[in-house]
Amino acid sequence: LILIGGFVQLLAGFLAFRKYDHLGGAAFLTFSALWSHLVNIGAGNSEGFTAGSIAFLVLNAFLIILASSFNVVLLCMSLAMELLTICFLLFTLENLPLPFEIVMLSIFSIICFYGATASLANCMFGKDLMMMGPPLFTAESSKKDTEDPPPCICPKSHCTSGLRTIADLLNTGAVCGVPTDTVYALAASCKHPQAIEKVYRIKDRPQEKPICIFISNLDQLRAASPPISPLLWEFMENVYPGGIGCIIKKGEWLKKLGVGAGYSRVGTPDSIMIRVPDLTVLVHLIDMTGPLAITSANPSGEVDSTHHDMVISRLGHKLEGVLCDGESDEVVASTVVNCTKIDESGITIVREGCVPAGKVMQIFESVKNR
Repeated sequence: LILIGGFVQLLAGFLAFRKYDHLGGAAFLTFSALWSHLVNIGAGNSEGFTAGSIAFLVLNAFLIILASSFNVVLLCMSLAMELLTICFLLFTLENLPLPFEIVMLSIFSIICFYGATASLANCMFGKDLMMMGPPLFTAESSKKDTEDPPPCICPKSHCTSGLRTIADLLNTGAVCGVPTDTVYALAASCKHPQAIEKVYRIKDRPQEKPICIFISNLDQLRAASPPISPLLWEFMENVYPGGIGCIIKKGEWLKKLGVGAGYSRVGTPDSIMIRVPDLTVLVHLIDMTGPLAITSANPSGEVDSTHHDMVISRLGHKLEGVLCDGESDEVVASTVVNCTKIDESGITIVREGCVPAGKVMQIFESVKNR
């Protein structure tokens, strides 16, 4: 039980750090260290356990102060850990009242189970599925006075003025962070090849990795009259808009689509991935700018950004703007499907993302049978 408790706390702390929750992560890792320290009781090393527990009582006192400005669950868990450590000290002195032990273990078990479960669920899914409670103490006025200005323009997505600001930046050749229906992305106008080149430098992305384009609706693609078979049209009508990107053959029709001077900097010489996002804000933005060159908003090789704060903190100093839209709808990127030989040999899954490969193949088989 001791090892299981320590592992759960360790896992919760790791996931909290993944979500940039440094205080929560430090607290859970500290609690995990206490669980590991309990092994000393079973080993008969009560003297060493007593000294270590006193040190933990002092350290945990600081965590209690910090947790009071974080959330109610973390504060309750810190208080419970403090009292539980006192119980363990009384146990080593053989002076622990049985009713007190039962009450404290019951309270701690409930708080620990809820806190660890809430932290795991919220960090894994990237959303506040389980309430953690508001902080007891806040210092809003001092925070406003000392808060550093953002490194780039950061308008809100729900404001029309914010959308226009980002559209104006993109239309002048800037690179901006934008929300999508999956994770946050870097966007550059296909009319400005130098902006697409800048995306590669910002991400430190290998030149051999192609960049896809986003359009606002399938009617834009029809207007460009690409040489697409009826089977491919039917497949795209069933997956757009959504988290599936289709790789199709490249051609001069892309210029009719509005790709313009960025033709040679998107896709490969022979193919291009096109996606229609299922996010109203981004669709409106594309209507204002034309097709956008899109890639995930993270340094190459690192985890995807699931909140605008992650984009700002990681890449904001290299961008002209970030459209702030809160938590992303997904925690992984889109699924990529190669459709260049759809009529000859069907489709192939290049990258499995937020849409499972089995579901994609199910859609294709249904379309093909019709």
